[in-house]
Amino acid sequence: MTIWDALLQGIVQGLTEFLPVSSSGHLSLVQYFTGNSGETGAMFSILLHLGTLIAVFIAFRGIIWELIQEAFAMIGDMLKGKFSFRNMNGKRRMIWLFVLSEVPLLAFLLVKDYVGMVSADNSILVEGFCFVVTGILLLLADKLGSGKINMDTMRPRDAVAMGIAQGIATLPGISRSGSTVATGLLMGLDRGYAVTFSFIMGVPAVLGANILELGDAIGSPFPLSLPVVLVGVVSAVLFGLLAIKMVQWLIHTDKYKYFGYYTLALGVLTIVIALIEWRTGHRIQQFLLN
Repeated sequence: MTIWDALLQGIVQGLTEFLPVSSSGHLSLVQYFTGNSGETGAMFSILLHLGTLIAVFIAFRGIIWELIQEAFAMIGDMLKGKFSFRNMNGKRRMIWLFVLSEVPLLAFLLVKDYVGMVSADNSILVEGFCFVVTGILLLLADKLGSGKINMDTMRPRDAVAMGIAQGIATLPGISRSGSTVATGLLMGLDRGYAVTFSFIMGVPAVLGANILELGDAIGSPFPLSLPVVLVGVVSAVLFGLLAIKMVQWLIHTDKYKYFGYYTLALGVLTIVIALIEWRTGHRIQQFLLN
């Protein structure tokens, strides 16, 4: 993998991790057509996800720091016998709802090996169908979603629903940010709060997934140089920050639906290309690699 490949994948990861278009799906397409799929591509994807995780900490450092402080204060109240579920403030409710939203991911751990095989195989058919699902979900959310539920009024069922969407988004082509934000909007969450909850909710999920993948990769050869890794990760951080700002603007300007049209069209195109590739013995991929 060259530095230019790393830069391209870092840009793709940074932009698509937060824009509702599926970073894993786009990375899978890029890796397929550049010949970087397989174990090396999967390992590099882990590092790029860590880059976008850094972007979340930077963009939401204020609320994340407040939640950390509130978590320690809550633990202190528990030790003193002063804690009460009934009298929790908004930030404490948010912390518990974050915990609740991660529970559905435990079920998806059972199929993580299958998801990894889909991402690393020499086909993009599944990615195409998943892009279509993302597009339909975004268009439904734009038409039917949005409400006034916020930090103080969010319900446990809202968190569980967003957690389930996050689990399904482990499939390449299902946008994590798009599916969770769309689910939040369909549940009646305020647009700005749906974005904030979705992005911060993804921190433990992405971190946990990367720890599991890194554990599996220990002892395996990693034929990528340090400059290649740094270029990929830094570009993922910078373009991730840009994408977060774009989503925060788009969600309030009623332009979120255009990503639904985009992913729907991309999904149909990807399915068509995948079928052509299957019929012709991967002629398009071979042409681009030569």
